Amino acid sequence: METLVPHKVKMHSAGGTEVSASENIKYQGNNMSLNAQIKNDIKDAMRAKDTLKRNTLRNIQAAVKQIEVDERRDVTDADLETIMMKYLKQREDAKTQFGDAGRDDLVEKENAEIAIVKVYLPEPMDDAELESTLKEVIASVGAQSMKDMGKVMGAAKTAIGSRADGGRINQMVKKLLS
Repeated sequence: METLVPHKVKMHSAGGTEVSASENIKYQGNNMSLNAQIKNDIKDAMRAKDTLKRNTLRNIQAAVKQIEVDERRDVTDADLETIMMKYLKQREDAKTQFGDAGRDDLVEKENAEIAIVKVYLPEPMDDAELESTLKEVIASVGAQSMKDMGKVMGAAKTAIGSRADGGRINQMVKKLLS
């Protein structure tokens, strides 16, 4: 069964005209790998002349190709989620820098790219879910103090994957271990 995920992004281009990337992206319910889905969505974006989406997904594909060539292996969906989390963090950092510099046009572009990438990532954990998962991980590792933080972080990243940012996990682990 296929699930349609609504995806709407509105932004203004440098010329002041409104650019809209509105569509339904098929993901999560189909049998297609995430990599194949992104390749198909690049083709769809090219047909729709959606340059922002096309360029964003091509940047992700370039990172995938880099790993495939350098490490001589196929990229799994988990690897691709890690790549997209890294790309998302880069976009958020760039958005912050552009905001500090007063470049609202580039902030809007970064927001649009962030919205495109988030569609392909699993839904992030809320704080309560993250805390309960981390409590289970701490109990399974047997952590007692901050000295055990490394063990907890390794197990937590495995258990949580790309559903939470490493910084959020780190803050919550510090809070729970102190």
